[in-house]
Amino acid sequence: MARPPPSPQKPWRWIPTLYFAQGLPNVAMTSLAVVMFKNLGVSNRDIAFYTSMPYLPWVIKPLWSPLVELVGKKRGWIVGLQFVVGIAFATVALTLPAPDFFRYALAVLWLMAFSSATHDIAADGFYLLALPPHLQAAFVGVRSTCFRLSILFGKGGLVALSGWLLNLTGSAAQAWGGIFLLLAGIFLLAGIYHLRVLPHLAADGAQRSTPSTPGDFWRVFATFFAKPGIGIAVTFLLLYRLAEALALKLVEPFLLDPRAKGGLGLTNAQLGLSYGGVGVAALLAGGLLGGWLISRHGLRRMLWPMLLVMHVPIVVFLLLAKFQPETLVVISAALAVEQFGYGFGFTAYMVYMMMIAEGEHQTAHYAICTGFMALGLMLPGMFAGDLQESVGYAGFFAWVCVATLPSFAATALLKVDPAFGKRL
Repeated sequence: MARPPPSPQKPWRWIPTLYFAQGLPNVAMTSLAVVMFKNLGVSNRDIAFYTSMPYLPWVIKPLWSPLVELVGKKRGWIVGLQFVVGIAFATVALTLPAPDFFRYALAVLWLMAFSSATHDIAADGFYLLALPPHLQAAFVGVRSTCFRLSILFGKGGLVALSGWLLNLTGSAAQAWGGIFLLLAGIFLLAGIYHLRVLPHLAADGAQRSTPSTPGDFWRVFATFFAKPGIGIAVTFLLLYRLAEALALKLVEPFLLDPRAKGGLGLTNAQLGLSYGGVGVAALLAGGLLGGWLISRHGLRRMLWPMLLVMHVPIVVFLLLAKFQPETLVVISAALAVEQFGYGFGFTAYMVYMMMIAEGEHQTAHYAICTGFMALGLMLPGMFAGDLQESVGYAGFFAWVCVATLPSFAATALLKVDPAFGKRL
């Protein structure tokens, strides 16, 4: 078989920054907003429920994903929406001093979520257009690692910075206002950078795979649900991250809550140090190793090992909740295990979505896959706070361990092309 031609699009110039930027709105919703509202005195129940609801744009984004193919160029969507998200971040900062800050901040976060979800459609479609299939699989570890690096930048650097600002100003509203203004600046710079470096693709905007008639618009969805084995595939997409979805909203409250309430009693600075130290190295190792192993051995061979490794962090958090260690080194080591496991295991999930999206309308079909992924994160997260407040942190993480079983069952039913993801 002839070797595929090399990509002329210099992917190292734009893939790391594009997917780092893609992760920032995600970390703002899943982690920064959680810690911010915790510092501002909002209950765990309200935090888990109301910061899960803005996942809805990521769930329903397939409804407008064909429009990203139909209107304009994906490059233009990417750059324009990065400016919009930057403005949204700045607006969040302005809402925090208000008496009814919770309602106003959530309203702006909803706007940010819609803009970010649309940005994700364009970015993923641009990635699929710009790279040949063998490079798509090879760079999946890079893009997933950069996405997770932005998560750690938020959980680590920005949370630690919020602790320093909190000590400096004595005001949680001022501290977090500074954090969101910094995010706004980063996103505006990202828009300027990508305006210069994103390649101009001949296929971007030239291929209108989605005609403008209503019947052809809905045919995009019909062709997705007509794929062989799509029912099992959707079940897998919904359940693979079920345990993570439950844990995600309560990890930071668990680490920040005092020991009398079952938490570990960390400060913002300690939490940021733990995630931003060894967590970064563990994430890099997990994501890059996962991408390399799939490119070498294929998705089918690596799926089960990655599934197993991804669920190890759940057991780690159960042990943390049971024994409540006081040494920051021990806690940091546990968080490093978490980051490695999620970085390694999530790579398989992303490659599987690429496999499902192959063929006609791949941009829209990949968006549909990520919509099911977001739904699988949103629904469990909405009720995680109620569960934790009912059974405590140790009981909560025990239930999260039980929640890993459906993902194993769904994985057992999958049929995966043995050659997919493997470098030929």
